[in-house]
Amino acid sequence: MSDMATVADNNVTNEKILLVDDNPTNLQVLYQTLSGRGYKLLVAKNGESALAVARKAAPHLILLDIMMPDIDGYEVCRRLKEDENTSEIPIIFLSALDETEDKVRGLDLGAVDYIAKPFQADEVIARVNTHLTIYRLKREVEQQKAELERELEIVSEVQRDLLPKQLPTIKGMKLAAYYKTSRYAGGDYYDIIRLEDNQWGIMIADAEGHSAPAAVRMAMTCALLRGYHESATDPAALLRDVNETLCDVMEGSFVTALYCVYDSTLRSLRMARAGHMPAVLCRPGEGRAVELSCDGVHPLGIFPYEHVPVTEAPLRSGDHVLFYTDGLTERFNPRGEMYGLDRLLTRFQGSTSSEPQEVLDAIMADAERFADGLPAEDDQALLLCVIE
Repeated sequence: MSDMATVADNNVTNEKILLVDDNPTNLQVLYQTLSGRGYKLLVAKNGESALAVARKAAPHLILLDIMMPDIDGYEVCRRLKEDENTSEIPIIFLSALDETEDKVRGLDLGAVDYIAKPFQADEVIARVNTHLTIYRLKREVEQQKAELERELEIVSEVQRDLLPKQLPTIKGMKLAAYYKTSRYAGGDYYDIIRLEDNQWGIMIADAEGHSAPAAVRMAMTCALLRGYHESATDPAALLRDVNETLCDVMEGSFVTALYCVYDSTLRSLRMARAGHMPAVLCRPGEGRAVELSCDGVHPLGIFPYEHVPVTEAPLRSGDHVLFYTDGLTERFNPRGEMYGLDRLLTRFQGSTSSEPQEVLDAIMADAERFADGLPAEDDQALLLCVIE
């Protein structure tokens, strides 16, 4: 038998097995045991040959002798596991060494199993079939995961296309936004729409959950806002009508929302809230930040509203108004502490810049320091308006 041989015995599975042993008799036994079962059998008689064959042929399983001259099986295994191109190949050690410490050493190096010599044909076949099945299923799961991740990337791209491509120019107001999903796609949403008579509609919303289902609910909310057939200058009417539609199409889920109408002539903000956090007002000259008091109703999509209260807040030059989702305040650190509203207010009222993007950057930097490397578990969206 040559140093390397490939045999396609009634190839059914198209799975390749590399047999490595410096003893020709052992190789012959292994070869005869596994031949005729639909595998491509590759053979190597020493460690160097085994490494070369594994890197070139990428077998699906390796049966590896331990006691070989020059490079033993332990070293071959170590090198294969260090190489990203071969590290995932399952390895079964073959050896007359039957001490527990020998088995443990092999498993510690990354082997999946251990077969003691002399071989029992039924045992070899059973273990080979078991580990090939495991490896096959693992590859299928990885392929499905890759396909799912690609689909989620597409959903994320579509979702981001629904957000404002650029913030509008509003007389007497400067704007900045921050948006980040905890996964590929999320349920947070913000938007600003132009209305009549120097008025602007401002929406911040948070669909329940994460990933694709939340992104779909977010897209529905976006479509209902932008396609609203009535005048969107009435916050109560808009939330009532959007809720009515969502109640018809959503079951067992909801969307929190805060919808406001800003009148740039009067510098006033009329707000209607559906289960969402109130906006936060900071007057830098006073050095304090507070929630804008606003009575609310339950989230969108649960059941119809009988009445939606509207609260009006007068604004003045220098005011900072922050709209946000709970992914910020519910950000955790490794100690299990939550960022919380108080930290947000403290950071917000400590801002001295009149540039909204600088203020948002400072808030998010503070949240990241607090999280201390722990990834966010929820989506985060912020919209900051600075009255000039």
